[in-house]
Amino acid sequence: MRRTAIALVAAALLGLTACGTSEPAASNDASDAAAQPVSLTDARNKKLDLKAPATKVVALEWGAAENLVTLGVMPVGVADTKGYTNWVTAAKLDPSVKDVGTRGEASVDAIVALNPDLVITTTDEAANTITQIEKAAPVLVIRGADAKNAIPQMKTNLDLIGQAVGKADQAKQLNADFDKAVADGKQKIADAGKAGTGFTMADGWKQGSTISIRMYTTGSLLGAVATELGLKNGWTGAGDKDYGLAQTDLEGLTKLPDGNFLYIANKNDGGDVFGGDLAGNAIWKNLPFVKTDKVHRLPDGIWMFGGPKSTEQFIDAAVQAVTS
Repeated sequence: MRRTAIALVAAALLGLTACGTSEPAASNDASDAAAQPVSLTDARNKKLDLKAPATKVVALEWGAAENLVTLGVMPVGVADTKGYTNWVTAAKLDPSVKDVGTRGEASVDAIVALNPDLVITTTDEAANTITQIEKAAPVLVIRGADAKNAIPQMKTNLDLIGQAVGKADQAKQLNADFDKAVADGKQKIADAGKAGTGFTMADGWKQGSTISIRMYTTGSLLGAVATELGLKNGWTGAGDKDYGLAQTDLEGLTKLPDGNFLYIANKNDGGDVFGGDLAGNAIWKNLPFVKTDKVHRLPDGIWMFGGPKSTEQFIDAAVQAVTS
């Protein structure tokens, strides 16, 4: 968790460029798509031209890797494959996928050695790193997140990747499947008489003796999805402009109203500060949602910043928690 948190905090400090737009995709016919050049515009507003859909792709962010696998294109390289395995269970990597360094600090040499025909990263990546990679391969830059537009941004990223690998129709269908999952989840919550139920979403980690807690505002991807499910976010403070995340500590949780407290931890990376370190804490034990037994640890391996498939895992878990 600490590694993930640090990486995301660093990412949040980096400036973001404009949201990506796309130009007309290749033909809908699969065989035609495989033969046609690809032209699109990425999140830097930079035009990217490929002679054919990319097949040897390196992904430097896990959301991009998840989308590739979901579209049926196994990347040849991914940043921090061990971390991906721990945190992203919606779309598993083949053992053959090479590790190309860490997220936010990928190895250019390792990327070049794979001779990819496309590298996908986010606007969180350092500009000088992107420049180095572009000397060896085309780079598609997607926006990591947009707290003003969390769900549409997730869909846009999948659309762009789908076009780049000749899977535009599959990307469209995956986004439609996601919309249906949201609608189905919302209906289940309504049927259970839980529409409008309060919730908060968090994760946390311990560094030394200090426990940090990260709250998911309505601008975060998972916060936005929970709101679409008909739930009411009890954390009303602002988050960062990209990921919609807010930092707090145990004292900060005392401001929360009663409601379902959802959180994500990982047994292989950081453990569970809520179920472990805080379990015997007097302040924690007196929080309203703890006293009413409404604390829900969601299953490990739901990536909080992924694509539709990870987010559908969250929908299933959140619906189960709220209606149980």
